[in-house]
Amino acid sequence: MERKNGGFSDCGTYVLQFRYEDLAMGCCVDGNNGESSGKQNLIDESIKGTFGSLYWIRGFDAAGKEVPDFEYTPRSIAHLYNLATVSQAKTQAANIVANDFRQKAAEYRSQAAQIREILENVGLAQESLPSNVVASAQVLANVANLLNIRDTELSSFLVAMGDISLRKTGVDEKRAKVHKESKTLLEYTRKAIARLTYLKRTLAQLEDDVAPCDAQMENWKTNLGVMASKERQYMQQYNNYRALQNRVGYTLEINHGVLVEMAEHRKDLEKKTKPILDTLRSYQDLPPDKALAALAIEDKKRQYAAAEKYLEDVLQSALATSD
Repeated sequence: MERKNGGFSDCGTYVLQFRYEDLAMGCCVDGNNGESSGKQNLIDESIKGTFGSLYWIRGFDAAGKEVPDFEYTPRSIAHLYNLATVSQAKTQAANIVANDFRQKAAEYRSQAAQIREILENVGLAQESLPSNVVASAQVLANVANLLNIRDTELSSFLVAMGDISLRKTGVDEKRAKVHKESKTLLEYTRKAIARLTYLKRTLAQLEDDVAPCDAQMENWKTNLGVMASKERQYMQQYNNYRALQNRVGYTLEINHGVLVEMAEHRKDLEKKTKPILDTLRSYQDLPPDKALAALAIEDKKRQYAAAEKYLEDVLQSALATSD
């Protein structure tokens, strides 16, 4: 189809009057001819593309604008067809609404003519009324139009004013609610800003503490390495001491408690043997008498042997008790 300066020839304009269903009925093949479904789909796509393109170009021609160049692809054809279908549906709906408004306007004009005739018959024509009465009537009419009422009765005005009052009350309540919510949001925003400032200050402080903490961590790592080496050294010494104890025959039975108990027994024995030693020292101060000295020496030797035997028995009993 030939396009001239953004438009079409008379043939194209005539084709634009067709609907998509008319195109489909005129271009589709009869199912009795045995055509394949693939060919039918191809014809449907061609019809959609033709319908969408024509509707698209007709819109630009009606607006007095040149149709832009675009590539015909399956996607663009489908998009044009969808736009044309939606636009046609909206146009039909708009035409229905416009016809309804035209009918209502005709009815209102007829009613106005009747009312004007009645007013003229009773001598209340607009030309015969004073200017202040005409102005008041116009004000009443304007107020009635603003209040969206069909008459100027007092009851209608009261109902409309009541409705406006209710709507105003609702708007005031919504405004108060929004104001309260805005105050709450403002308070939350202030708290959030304060919290953000605190967090930024804390972050800056932590960033300043990074270098000292790194140095301290390096020091701790060094100390940890030293402690690990000391641990290995002490473990080696401990193993050496255990080996030495095994060599000298130290057992777990000879513990601190046993040694303390043996020391206490030793102190008791020293207390008991001290008088004997003092007596021996006193005999050493006597004049030399060989016979008495020999007897005394023998007696002390027996006492000393008995004390040693007692000490040995006590030690043996202590060891046996620990075992």
